[in-house]
Amino acid sequence: MSALTHAKSGWAIGPGKPLAVIAGLNVLENKALALAVGAQLKAICAELGLPYVFKASFDKANRSSIHSYRGPGLEEGLQILKEVKAELGVPICSDLHTVEQAEPVAAVADIVQIPAFLCRQTDLVVATARATAKAGGIVQVKKAQFIAPWDTKNIVTKIGEASDVGVILCERGSSFGYNNLVVDMLGIPELQKLGCPVTIDATHAVQLPGADPRTGGASTGGRRDGVAIIAKSAVAAGADGVFLEFHTDPDAALCDAPSCLPVSEAKALLTKLKALHEVVQG
Repeated sequence: MSALTHAKSGWAIGPGKPLAVIAGLNVLENKALALAVGAQLKAICAELGLPYVFKASFDKANRSSIHSYRGPGLEEGLQILKEVKAELGVPICSDLHTVEQAEPVAAVADIVQIPAFLCRQTDLVVATARATAKAGGIVQVKKAQFIAPWDTKNIVTKIGEASDVGVILCERGSSFGYNNLVVDMLGIPELQKLGCPVTIDATHAVQLPGADPRTGGASTGGRRDGVAIIAKSAVAAGADGVFLEFHTDPDAALCDAPSCLPVSEAKALLTKLKALHEVVQG
């Protein structure tokens, strides 16, 4: 496996590179919040010497309830991301859900993310790969909760046959019985055997799907205290980067509140993760 570099921004991930950081909001709520969180994370990563990408979703299509907040949508959401990108001077990561979204998302996002539940959808994978390659970006694929790490080889193969584009694989936990996820740290090196850098989505890995007691199961629960544990464990296991979601007031977040961290804790966590990564890198 070799390192992967985004040509336009210089952001890099992989062997010999610092711990890569993809972090921001779960979903866009408004531009002001995106700028506030993004600015803090950019400053922290600059101080620590860590390559940073701002992450936020414009739409959360996979919701437990039809009444759950989904985000501003494609048009407004991409405009906010475009403005955040310009004002903060940072690369952008966002996900998509349909074939039709591939080109407009790839035109704004430097890293285009395929959600875990959709990673086996051939039409979406191919469209994302081609649009992202055309725009000069990178594709990040979330490993589905229901497939083994080594079975992501079929997704990587699809992408490679569709276009010549860099691929990051993201571990985010596996379904374990009802309303629970676990992360097998042995999966990190298994994913890397496929020739791709690997990130850990420590935020979604602590979800309790469909088990939020606040809504009687109409939304996803989470174990916020576990985020740092999962992140540190994965970096110790050799992960090349981290995927983390923050908020200025996590309990008031409009989506996945039980799983996101207060941005005030970002520096302490990233400092520890950087130190762990340096030890593992030798």
